[in-house]
Amino acid sequence: MKRVILMRHAKSSWANMGQNDHDRPLNDRGQQAATKLGRWLNDNRYIPDQVISSTAKRCVETWGQLEQVLDLGIKPEYDRRLYHSNVGNMQEKLQGATGHVVLMLGHNPGIAGFAEELLEVVPKSENFLRYPTAATTIIDFDIEDWSQLTLRSGKLHSFVMPRELG
Repeated sequence: MKRVILMRHAKSSWANMGQNDHDRPLNDRGQQAATKLGRWLNDNRYIPDQVISSTAKRCVETWGQLEQVLDLGIKPEYDRRLYHSNVGNMQEKLQGATGHVVLMLGHNPGIAGFAEELLEVVPKSENFLRYPTAATTIIDFDIEDWSQLTLRSGKLHSFVMPRELG
């Protein structure tokens, strides 16, 4: 069995409107949300052994907040192609993964589309379809190796948003 944790980056700052989109950091709410998600992952034993992330500052900082809680010592694999990526790029990246539980950090609309395309049964939830900042989906696959990953083959294990975590 393999598991992927698909996470949209936490809430980013728009304080500097002239700033390049790729370089936007998390705002205070985003930092708090990522910390909550780190606690939730830890409390539920959803512990990644591999991290694949967009190079955007808000994704890098989301992982930084998660790592402060999880304290795993994992060196993430940052890939510029995951910045505003499409389903095909994300699928290719995940098919090359080596971990058993892979955390993939990305952006909308790509990460939401990827979550939908991976699931056998897509939840009929407006929140899932909107996939707000820091939304996180955990999907299980009955495969031995990520190279065997096909679309529409995953089973939803969990979906959460930070505001549900108190």
